[in-house]
Amino acid sequence: MKLTSLMAAMALTATAMGAYAAGEPVEVQNAWARATVKGQMATGVFMNITAKDGLKLVGGSSPVAGVTQVHEMKMDAGVMKMAEVKGGLELPAGKAVELKPGGYHVMLMDLKQPLEKDSTVPLTLVFKDAKGVESKLDLKVPVAAGGGMGKGQGMGMGKGAGMPGMAASGAKP
Repeated sequence: MKLTSLMAAMALTATAMGAYAAGEPVEVQNAWARATVKGQMATGVFMNITAKDGLKLVGGSSPVAGVTQVHEMKMDAGVMKMAEVKGGLELPAGKAVELKPGGYHVMLMDLKQPLEKDSTVPLTLVFKDAKGVESKLDLKVPVAAGGGMGKGQGMGMGKGAGMPGMAASGAKP
């Protein structure tokens, strides 16, 4: 049973990875969505994103949410505030950008169902390059209670450590 659980966790982690190693323009690592309870209408999705060339993360979509936006949480006059990142989140070439609780994140709002721990959520991220050309990256993101996958958890895969047969499809025009 433990081997089955380990294999399932590895498969879920692999599906949340981008195809950067396969020559695609975006790599996503350690993606996870926060689990919700009945009646909760919003949650966050967190990950590390590295763009091969400079891009902007401008939005997304998911069949589990009516609205998907890129958000930022920050302190303003001693009050934590959250708002949509207008114009998109800059992803400098070759530099990992962390989307994490209390900072930048993908916000799923108007949820159509609770997101249960150990399930997965389909998520499409939308990017724009410097010329305004859109591309998309489809992911299957594991749902975790609270903390997601921290250091020492998941598969610890880095650049060039891609696995054949990953479910994440590369950014496509």
